Amino acid sequence: VIFFSFFCLIPLPPLVLGSASRAVRLDCVKASEQCLKEYSCSTKYRTMRQCVAGRESNFSAVHGAEAQGECRSAIDAMKQSPLYNCRCRRGMKKEKNCLRIFWSIYQSLQGNDLLEYSPYEPVNSRLSDIFRLAPIIAVEPASTKENNCLNAAKACNLNDTCKKYRSAYINPCTSRVSTSEVCNKRKCHKALRQFFDKVPTKYSYGMLFCSCPTGDQTACAERRRQTIVPVCSYEDKDKTNCLSLQNTCKTNYICRSRLADFISNCQPEVHSISGCLRENYADCLLSYSGLIGTVMTPNYVRSFGISLSPWCDCSGSGNSKPDCDKFVELFTNNRCLRFWEWYRRWGLATPAPDSAHSRP
Repeated sequence: VIFFSFFCLIPLPPLVLGSASRAVRLDCVKASEQCLKEYSCSTKYRTMRQCVAGRESNFSAVHGAEAQGECRSAIDAMKQSPLYNCRCRRGMKKEKNCLRIFWSIYQSLQGNDLLEYSPYEPVNSRLSDIFRLAPIIAVEPASTKENNCLNAAKACNLNDTCKKYRSAYINPCTSRVSTSEVCNKRKCHKALRQFFDKVPTKYSYGMLFCSCPTGDQTACAERRRQTIVPVCSYEDKDKTNCLSLQNTCKTNYICRSRLADFISNCQPEVHSISGCLRENYADCLLSYSGLIGTVMTPNYVRSFGISLSPWCDCSGSGNSKPDCDKFVELFTNNRCLRFWEWYRRWGLATPAPDSAHSRP
């Protein structure tokens, strides 16, 4: 029998551990294709997958030290292959296949089911670049009555790409399927993912993170809340337990990966300038938007204010209540995630140089 403890002895890749190394890496689809073309690599790759399957099923036809030796040899070989450092890109062609390959490799090395590491290639972005959308959604004085969320929607309609992908999700997200179904949620989610993956962030974020005047927030904030058509993409008849929703998310490669990316990039830190553990608040916003269009879709809890949460709660958590509360607070009480509001309200400058660190 191949023991689970064997896998725990395998060191994690430097890049998985957050090394500063930024060597050029293949996406996991190309890395897999390259490996399968080489006899030695493909043989070791298949052996490793058999070892993993044996571990997961608690069964193997091969026993003893010989089996453990073969598995160790296969893992060592993988550490020298392009698959070892492969990553994926959000919205890429064959994204789901890429993520499947990533998790088959890295979950094997980790030997656990945690969501600590992002499968996505780092995206270098400055927060100022994200919000560079003319004066119509620029930071406004608190006394203004300008509806920036309405202006952001108008700006989207003036941009061909934004208008195209916005129309593409509005249709499935607002079309009733039957008397009992308000929409086709699967199609709505897919179209929303495409919108946030394909549309320049200065337009999509202008709608998602638009600021509202303190004097009269109701109409502005409600338009912001309605951006993702929550009656279809967000709300449901009942709220499920958040840990159960997390487990459901883990069964889908895209949702699992987007959630891992969010957890990795949005860790809060009280003593950091941005509120983020890694001072990477721009990456946190990118990761947050990546969750929209999955079962873990977050949104504004109410029209007034900027409280965010997935459609779930912690009722029925039992002894897991502390874990559930901690997970929910990644959305509802996260200094890193809320920094965008401070930035927009007071026009804070981004730290230089390279305000947004690369994703690990």
